[in-house]
Amino acid sequence: MSELLEEAVLVGRARRPAGGWRDAIRVACDPLVEREAVSEHYPQRCIEMVEEHGPYIVLAPGIALAHARPEDGALRLAVAATTLTEPVAFGHEDNDPVDLVFAFGSPDRDQHVGLLSALATALLGGLADRLRAAEDDEALQAALAEVGDGG
Repeated sequence: MSELLEEAVLVGRARRPAGGWRDAIRVACDPLVEREAVSEHYPQRCIEMVEEHGPYIVLAPGIALAHARPEDGALRLAVAATTLTEPVAFGHEDNDPVDLVFAFGSPDRDQHVGLLSALATALLGGLADRLRAAEDDEALQAALAEVGDGG
């Protein structure tokens, strides 16, 4: 595991309710705010990014990656994964509805590459299915830990 991945905040929460895509982003960002990995206004900037640019954060069927710019309040390299009790629509033509929301933060434009690479590798290896199957925070956190192991 790289030193950056060792220091990254990885946190997961299972089966949270969300009343729409904006709330889903807030819910996904909550653990990063609580761990001071992102500022309190970072979730709102993630929402504004979607309002400004559309649902580009919906990367695959059922999966969104909420993020904003480093200067928007990313304080530490971090990713949170949250599964939703009910899927929500982001307005993406092909990949709605979303039931798995990642919130991502990186304090600069360079640190995120290794973490996103590890996340992509883990997703290709079936991480999304393991996260969706997690019945509680502990099980989801255990599944998410494989990202910290380099995917």
